[in-house]
Amino acid sequence: MIHIVGAGSGAVDLITVRGARLLGEADTVVYAGSLVNPNILTTYTKPDCEIYDSARMTLEEVLQVLITAERAGKNVVRLHTGDPCLYGAIREQMDALDSAGVSYEVVPGVSSFCGAAAALQAEYTLPGVSQSVVITRMAGRTPVPEKESISSFASHGATMVVFLSTSYLEALRTQLLEGGYSEETPAAIVYKATWPDEKVVHGTVGILPEMAAKNGITKTALILIGNFLGKAYERSKLYAPDFSHGYRTAQKKGPSNAD
Repeated sequence: MIHIVGAGSGAVDLITVRGARLLGEADTVVYAGSLVNPNILTTYTKPDCEIYDSARMTLEEVLQVLITAERAGKNVVRLHTGDPCLYGAIREQMDALDSAGVSYEVVPGVSSFCGAAAALQAEYTLPGVSQSVVITRMAGRTPVPEKESISSFASHGATMVVFLSTSYLEALRTQLLEGGYSEETPAAIVYKATWPDEKVVHGTVGILPEMAAKNGITKTALILIGNFLGKAYERSKLYAPDFSHGYRTAQKKGPSNAD
């Protein structure tokens, strides 16, 4: 069994209990060295654990290490940043393991988009503002389907979380404006969410490139766009005293002092 584990958004103690246990039992770990906090490895792995940095490896080299170790009866962890289901390139690994007849399990993690919301002390889905979150990225060396362009998503006015795009902020701003966001739409950049050197920058769509440049942010950051960062929203019906649901009956309004 190979365990594909989400390391969490960066903070050492934001890995899941299951993920930490599996790391502690692992004989071999292949981790995403460009993004995973190395302190997670020193905190949870045992001294004799074999550790490989996949940032310097091809897919074939990663698979060779994983499969060889698993067939030797070792406990094996493939450690990804955040949650493996987002930009983790795990499908190709799982397909290869299926072809090799090797069993595996995916262990979820705390994604950086959750860590960014925590850093901002923000809620992505505010009543009357936005009830949808678009998680996407700019096209770069790896293309994005045309129907999933930033401008097409921007036309919905929903909350947007943009990964892997700090190097393309001029083009990102252009596409956001073309899609319908205004220059005054609130925006934020969160650098290394939940890491010790986390940095949060507030601004608007119109000055996104300047926000990054002024703060020396060139990579490892999320860009967040939408009116969820503003002050206006409607109160949730869930906890409103005049709203009934399966667990609570609406409270009747008593007479006011004017009656």
